[in-house]
Amino acid sequence: MDKRIVGALVLPVLAVGVLAVSCSAICSVIVGGGRSPEEFATSASPEARDLAARALEGLEESEIVDIHAHVAGSAEDGSGCEVSSDMTSWLHPWRKIQYSIYLRACGVDDVEHGAEQMVARLVEGSRGKTCVLALDHRYGPDGTLDREGTAIYVPNDYVLRLAEQHRGDFLAGVSVHPYRQDALAELDRCAARGARIVKWLPNSMAIDPADPRCDAFYDRMRERGMTLLTHAGEEKALAAGAEELGNPLRLRRALDHGVRVVVAHCASLGKGEDLDDPSRGKLEAFDLFLRMMGEERYRGLLFGELSAVPFRNRDVRVLRTLLERTDLHDRLVDGTDWPLPAIRVMISTRRFERAGLLKPEERKALDEVFLYDPRLFDLALKRTVRGRHGERFPASVFLAKPEILPR
Repeated sequence: MDKRIVGALVLPVLAVGVLAVSCSAICSVIVGGGRSPEEFATSASPEARDLAARALEGLEESEIVDIHAHVAGSAEDGSGCEVSSDMTSWLHPWRKIQYSIYLRACGVDDVEHGAEQMVARLVEGSRGKTCVLALDHRYGPDGTLDREGTAIYVPNDYVLRLAEQHRGDFLAGVSVHPYRQDALAELDRCAARGARIVKWLPNSMAIDPADPRCDAFYDRMRERGMTLLTHAGEEKALAAGAEELGNPLRLRRALDHGVRVVVAHCASLGKGEDLDDPSRGKLEAFDLFLRMMGEERYRGLLFGELSAVPFRNRDVRVLRTLLERTDLHDRLVDGTDWPLPAIRVMISTRRFERAGLLKPEERKALDEVFLYDPRLFDLALKRTVRGRHGERFPASVFLAKPEILPR
């Protein structure tokens, strides 16, 4: 065989082999924590403990809500979850590494018991309640199941079961694709079991929130008193799909049907066409979100959610704006987008110090909190940062809003 052909075959195999061998080391460096939340009270420095205590001031722990946390599993663990081969095969090395990092962040070291380990990691050191989210399959415009195009599937029954088994810790956020033929029946079934949140990832699930085919779905959601928690802006965590489906202005249709909508991440990444005036071209999705928040007709219906807002792939302007726009604070809710906060490279406290949002001693204490408890770190960071005139997020942002989730 020609040596050039042999080289062309061997080099990719070697590259994948090197990636496979180094994957564990990569994950160990990228994923933070490493100490137990239970150790924090006895082993952390007084400075770190004091900062955490200040962050929790005014928060009744039983009423704290993380509205945005992910769980998953595999065929081996009995959860009913499905993961695309794109995420698990070395034929797609970067997706494989990404998925391995997610697993490590969730505390999973045994795939056969992955779902169980993820739940244990979430319960560990938990404060208040966590809304664990299902993820429906991707469907075609005609309602045909697109299993091949689905990156991760988390069944509604799984999160409903978790919420029933861990009543003090979990709430169920279900996921129903509006194009599936049994969409209304599935909404009714989930609502009857107590679900109040419906989760969408329009980009990767191929959902157009402005599609008239969603109208009956929106009407049923309104009748059932359910809230739509939906990604908006650019999608990075899973297969991206059509970027324009994440345009926050496409959510007007749901709002105009009287559906409460919580915009995940406050649409803080990417751009979208200005559908109100296409001549302006594409604008920052965050600015489109702010425009909608400024429309009086959507007060009481439209909310923003803070998960991922502090991540390093977001402009500091986003967090600063949300801090300083105190008129929006009663319409903000908190979420972590767990397990992403446990991935250390996602967040740089130093850039917030440089931007004047944190003091040097606060940055140092926060970095120590992260070593013990990334979820506490996420909350403490959001409670510690301040705007140019000392503005901070009030306690109400982190507590259950009865119109969205019961206390």
